[in-house]
Amino acid sequence: MNTNKKLNMTMLCDFYELTMGNGYFKAGYKDRITHFDLFFRNVPDKGGYAIAAGLEQVIEYIQDLHFDPEDIEYLRSRNMFDEGFLDYLANFKFTGDIFAVPEGTPVFPKEPILTVRAPAIQAQLLETYLLLTINHQSLIATKSNRIVRAARGRTVLEFGSRRAQGSSGAIDGARAAYIGGCKGTACTISDQLYGVPAGGTMAHAWVQTFPSQYEAFKTYCEIYPDNAILLVDTYNTLKSGIPDAIKAFNEVLKPKGITKCGIRLDSGDMAYLTREARKMLDEAGWTECKITVSNSLDEILIQDLLLQGAQIDSFGVGERLITARSEPVFGGVYKLVAFEDEQGNVVPKIKLSENVAKITTPHYKKLYRLFANDTGKAIGDWMCTYDEDVTSNLAEDGSLTIFDPDATWKKKTLTSFSAQELQKPIFLNGELVYDMPTLDEIQRYCQAQMETLWDEVKRFDNPHNYYVDLSQKLWDIKYDLLTHHK
Repeated sequence: MNTNKKLNMTMLCDFYELTMGNGYFKAGYKDRITHFDLFFRNVPDKGGYAIAAGLEQVIEYIQDLHFDPEDIEYLRSRNMFDEGFLDYLANFKFTGDIFAVPEGTPVFPKEPILTVRAPAIQAQLLETYLLLTINHQSLIATKSNRIVRAARGRTVLEFGSRRAQGSSGAIDGARAAYIGGCKGTACTISDQLYGVPAGGTMAHAWVQTFPSQYEAFKTYCEIYPDNAILLVDTYNTLKSGIPDAIKAFNEVLKPKGITKCGIRLDSGDMAYLTREARKMLDEAGWTECKITVSNSLDEILIQDLLLQGAQIDSFGVGERLITARSEPVFGGVYKLVAFEDEQGNVVPKIKLSENVAKITTPHYKKLYRLFANDTGKAIGDWMCTYDEDVTSNLAEDGSLTIFDPDATWKKKTLTSFSAQELQKPIFLNGELVYDMPTLDEIQRYCQAQMETLWDEVKRFDNPHNYYVDLSQKLWDIKYDLLTHHK
């Protein structure tokens, strides 16, 4: 292994991307313009929506696409690749177009989160990295959003670095969790790189290091009087943990006039312990002391704790967030949907399967979100071909009819609505044209977009089926391809 070589993420691709690229080159297809959609088939945890994330890392990857001399030599050593293809890779530059929904957008199955229009070799080489990035961050952003919603306005912090799948899982996972609504992370480097606020309290080891628990608490309050959050369950939460914390607060913080402080519990019956802790703290006059809990939390447990009257101000959520443990695969795919012939005509392509869910929607498409004018709520999403739009599909009375994707006999006729095209141009002719928002702006955008969804769509159990419909023209094209390839 060459441990001195800096990783070139262009080489983070499935090997068949390169063998297909070589094949396209030798078959004369290297300049053929192709269209690929990145989409997903099922919402994790049987939820009603997902949150798109990972676009910033995709942009950085596209801007750095290149093959180093060492990469070319490695490929040459495999004795599989044409020298002309290797010369092509040595001078590689992305020259295509990319369109994508902004990060933080609620998205739904079978609609394109990201579309690539590029020469065949270029579009194919992007597949692996685009999928691993969008899949991972969308998964964590979606899980984070579910957990944050379960907390009902209480602070949620991402605490999962030590249980993440690798360093990028921890670093980019913290970023995605912030997009989904977390207020901060325990991961220091995610703060340094992305500005996700990092913070922490103490470990059980701190308490165990001192001659007594009280001395550990008192010392910590003296060192960090403005951020005194004490871990009270190293020994016995109610008998010694909270009493020693109150004693330390009284002796160190009270003389300084500091009332902002907190305790954290990491074990035990959280509903019972937090109720008792709140009583003890209030009786001692520490009514502003915040209670934080951690330990294998997720949206279901948080929801149950609050239903049981738990007195919790914030949650530290680790492994079940950063790994999306309940369903740790997002399932996004990257499929060819069209190519352009020598005259520049878009030729739609379809992938068939005996598994109906795997049949793709062909063509170069536009994606719209439809909003009711009276409520501002999203009614459904609507896809059409690139050369049509909502206006051209309206009935004579100005209405638009959309169908339930899984029960076409269910339909809605919209009369007072507005339409917003979801995908934005990111790269055109290989040049970045998108102004990337800050992470805080993405988080605020996500929160605002979530407000446009009906609560029925956001239910954890049996959510309402959100409409994602096709224009009549697009449906006819899909049906013709289905019957033609039988």
